[in-house]
Amino acid sequence: MFVYPIEPSLDILVAMTRKTTIAVDDELLARAQAVLGTRGLKDTVDAALTEVVRAELRRQLADQLESGEGLDFSDDVARAARQWRT
Repeated sequence: MFVYPIEPSLDILVAMTRKTTIAVDDELLARAQAVLGTRGLKDTVDAALTEVVRAELRRQLADQLESGEGLDFSDDVARAARQWRT
């Protein structure tokens, strides 16, 4: 199986596509297309799946920020961050 990154800034990988048959609620599809700005079933499903994965990554980041686990808030790091912003 080959994988490629969706965006360089994300650690999300997408596997090669495969064909399948699913039953889709047309009203829900239309609403999802309106929200996502997509056209067609494949584009909408791909965008929805990507958004679900991104939402989970945001949730994980928020949890990490809340707990502070794995983050370095030492004075040296804070000083370097302040210098970087100026």
